[in-house]
This record gives sequence, C-alpha cells and structure tokens, in this order.
Amino acid sequence: MQYNLKQLANGIRIVHQEVNHTRIVHCGFVLNIGSRDESKEEEGIAHFWEHMAFKGTRKRKAFHIINRLESLGGELNAYTTKEKICFYSSVLKEHYGKAAELLFDITFNSTFPKKQIEKERQVILEEMAMYRDSPDDSLQDDFDEMVFEGHALGRNILGNEETVGRFKQEDFFDFVSSRLDTTQIVFSVIGNITFEKALQKIEGLLAEIPLKRSLYIRSGFSDYKAKTKVIMKEITQAHCAIGKPAYSMYDPRRFKLYLLNNILGGPSMNSRLNMVLREKHGYVYSVESHYQTYSDTGFFGIFFGTEQKTADKAKKLVFKEIEKLRNVKMGTLQLHMSKEQAIGQMAMAEENYAALMLVYGKNLLDKDRIDSLDTIFEIIRSTTAEELMDIANEIFDPKQMSYLTYLPA
Repeated sequence: MQYNLKQLANGIRIVHQEVNHTRIVHCGFVLNIGSRDESKEEEGIAHFWEHMAFKGTRKRKAFHIINRLESLGGELNAYTTKEKICFYSSVLKEHYGKAAELLFDITFNSTFPKKQIEKERQVILEEMAMYRDSPDDSLQDDFDEMVFEGHALGRNILGNEETVGRFKQEDFFDFVSSRLDTTQIVFSVIGNITFEKALQKIEGLLAEIPLKRSLYIRSGFSDYKAKTKVIMKEITQAHCAIGKPAYSMYDPRRFKLYLLNNILGGPSMNSRLNMVLREKHGYVYSVESHYQTYSDTGFFGIFFGTEQKTADKAKKLVFKEIEKLRNVKMGTLQLHMSKEQAIGQMAMAEENYAALMLVYGKNLLDKDRIDSLDTIFEIIRSTTAEELMDIANEIFDPKQMSYLTYLPA
C-alpha cells in the first residue's frame, strides 16, 4: 500500500493513492464531526447540514450542484455517521478537477438558503418516517438509545421531529463555526491520477482556508447499565437485538474481536449463527452480529427477525453458540480457516476504491496513520484460541447484555 500525504499550513491533510488500472478517480472530504458532537437541542443538525450542502453555495444553486457531475456520468454523494461527515465523488479521471472544486465548494461555502431549509426539512421528516416503517432500521436506532442511554451516541443520527422542525439558517452557521476544525479535515484521492495532478487541482483552493481550531471536546461514554425492553409494533415478525458496549478503535484487541465477530455472525453464510438459525432450523431469513468502533468505546450487537412463536427458541440457539465460544477452545484447523476467511474478506474490501478512499481519510483523522493490511493480517494470524476465549468471556457475557425485542401488536 503506497500512498502520498501532504499537510497544509491550515492543518488540512491531502492523502492520495495512484491506481493505474482504472479510468475513475474517487475523491472526498472527511470531517471529524458527527451526530455525537451535537447538543441535545442540536440533535440531527449534522445530518441536516449534510443535506443542505447540496442546496446552495456562494456561487451555485442546488440545480447547478446536482448537475455539475451527474451530467458527466459522475456521482456526488455524502453521509453522516456518529463521528464523521463525508462529502465524496467518483468521476472519470478527466473530470477530477471539476469534482474536486465542487466538493470544496459544498464543504466550505454552503449558504444554507432559507427556502431550501424548509424544503429539505420535509425531506428529512419523510426519511425518518421511512426508517420507522422499517423494523430492521428502527430496531438499531432504538437499541443504540438503550445501550448508550443518556449519551449523544445513543441519539438518532437523523434527529427527531422537534429539533429538525425548528432549525433555522443561523443554527447551521453556528454549528459549523463551533465544530469545524481544519486540523480535523482530510481530502482523500484514489484513482488514475498522479499526486502532482491531484494537488494541482485542490491545493490552491484549500490553501485559502484559514487555520481554524475548535474548542469543542467530545464527552466520553462510560455509564453503561444492562437493560431489557419489549416494544409492541404493527409488524408481522418478532425482531430481536442483543448487545453491549465493546472495544474502542484504539484498543489493541479490536482486530481480534473483529475476527471473533466474523466467526459468530459475520457476513459469510457459514457464520455460526447463520448455520444454526437459518440453515439448520429455518428460523430466520437473516441473522448477523455487528462490531462497531468509536473513538472512546465500541458496540457489539446481534440482530435477527423471526416468527413470534420461534423467538424464544432462536434466542436460546444464539446463546448456545455464544457459550461455545466462551467455553470451548477452537481447534487449530478451525481457527486457521476462520483467520483466512477474515483476511480474504478484508483483501477483497480493499478493491472497493471508493470505500477505501474514505477509509484513508477516517484513519488519518482517528489515528494519524493508515494501517497497512499486512499489519492487520499479522495481528489476525497471531491471534490464539485462548485470546478469543478471553475476549468472548468479556464481551459475550449474557449478564452484561442488553435485550430489545419488537413483538407484533
């Protein structure tokens, strides 16, 4: 993994990797600002900002922003997470300059037009309704609120009807002004373009941005208490969530937990939960376990949907598999195959250059470095069966788990 890195006087970093066997360039801004950086009164404003970035700048109206790259066959997009906002694009290499300039414009020159705020407010309210109508999505949101109760990590990224319904133009300017820190911004580029050409199109624009430091400090999460909750909903299946906080992105055990999670309920069809709940018993269409890291904590969760009459049986099978990982040491061959599977999945993910471009930006913001896959592979390969049992006993303790169940009303 060969990449180039340059830091400007204002603290903004530019990271680049040249890939010759493609006609596409992927580029984007990654900002170390997310929904957890909102106050209770600002809930949803980071996501609303992401939407409003496309609605007008000092030199462009919404129509011109949307058509600037789409008319050239390119893609322009954005998303908000608990800790990041990303504005990014994929275009033919000859249009990279237009993409870079447009991304710069929507990231730093948004005007948050008042009329557009009113229109987009309704769009976001519709987005909320869409997620509420999807039990898989609303289950994750409600479970976050349970696990991280009383903390910003537990709040919905979309916000709520009350806060979204009252945001005004000055609220956006105030939030951006108080949270934006130029030392916490990365512009990432991967594609068929040299570092010199990549810099030529963006460095001058970024150099115009003055150094700006934010005084805002994230509040950490530590006060977890296990909870159990049942919610009746107008649905046809029972939907279950089981989980608790886990290791942060700085914990040296995170890649080992990634491996363990992959064995239990990762994306492959041969995960233990899928083999038992779907293939053997036919109780579910899909079941997954999920491990997410944050800067000060993490999250581990298991999610599945099943008929109400089989919900208890499915839960018992989940905990039977968990107990195996906690009490039965994996054999040498089984552990070796699990490691190779996880490594293969990571290696394939590296070929998704659009996603990799954003990963580079996030890694620089979180760790001031980009870990090579070889380094991660070595950690996974060196993991012992005893270490996995120790982690399983800590993270998979049923007494420390929280439980949320949706039942058909």
